[in-house]
Amino acid sequence: MSDWLENPASLFDVRDRIAVVTGASGAFGALASKVLAAAGARLVLAGGNAAALEETAAACRASGADVRTVARRPNTEADCAAIMDAALDAWDRLDILVVGSGLNDPCPIVEMTPERFEGVMDGNLTGAWLLCRAFGQRVIPRGRGGKVVLMSSARGKLGHPAGYSAYCAAKAATDGLTRALGCEWGKYGITVNAIAPTVFRSPLTAWMFEDNDKAKAVREGFLARVPLGRLGEPEDLAGPLLFLCSRASAFHTGHTIHADGGYTAG
Repeated sequence: MSDWLENPASLFDVRDRIAVVTGASGAFGALASKVLAAAGARLVLAGGNAAALEETAAACRASGADVRTVARRPNTEADCAAIMDAALDAWDRLDILVVGSGLNDPCPIVEMTPERFEGVMDGNLTGAWLLCRAFGQRVIPRGRGGKVVLMSSARGKLGHPAGYSAYCAAKAATDGLTRALGCEWGKYGITVNAIAPTVFRSPLTAWMFEDNDKAKAVREGFLARVPLGRLGEPEDLAGPLLFLCSRASAFHTGHTIHADGGYTAG
C-alpha cells in the first residue's frame, strides 16, 4: 500500500525541508514563517525591518525551528543571491521559496509619478522575479525539484477605485509570472503557484475587525461581495500554504489560489 494511503496527512509533511521566506517581517511573511516553523521546516527568513525580522525568528525558534535571518529586501541580484546562499551555507540544500515581500502605494494615476509606479512594480513583481531567478539558478542544477509560492492578491483579478493602478497591475503580473514559471520549470520538478487573499486579519487590517461605526460600515460594504460572509483569518492562508509547500501539491503548478471567501468568484 502507498505510504500516503496509510497516512494521508503525510502528504502535507514539510519536516526538515529547507525554506526561504522573504517579507518575513511583514504580515503574510511572518505568518508563513511561523506556519512552516511549527510544521518542522528549517528556515531562512529575510526582511528589511531587522527588529521585526528578529521577532518573527524568535517566534519560529520557540516552535523548535532551526532559523537563519538575512536582513535584506530582494531589491537587487546581490540581495537575492545572499538570501538563497544563506540556506546553502547552512544546510547545503534549498527546497522551498515563499515570496511574502510586497507593498502598495495607492494613488490616482493622474497624480502618481512614474517613480512611485516603478516602486510598486519593483516591490511586488521585480523582487519576486529576481528571487525566483536566484532560486532556479541554485535548485535546477541539483535536480531535486522544489516548491515556489508567490504572494498575489484578489487585486490581480479585480480592479479597485482607490488608486490601485500600480498594485493591480503588479499583482496581475505576479499571476502571469506564476503561470509562465509553472510552464517553464515543470520539466525540472519545480512547482510554482501563488496565494491570492483578500482582507485577512493582520496588524495592517486590524481596524476593519473593530466594533465601531467606521469599521462596521466598511466591513458591511465589503462583505456584501463575499459569499462566505466574513473577513479572512490567518488560518485561511495557512492551509493553502502548507498544501503548496508540500508533496500534496505535486501535480499542481501555474495556479493562483484565491483564499478570499469567494470574493473573486462573483
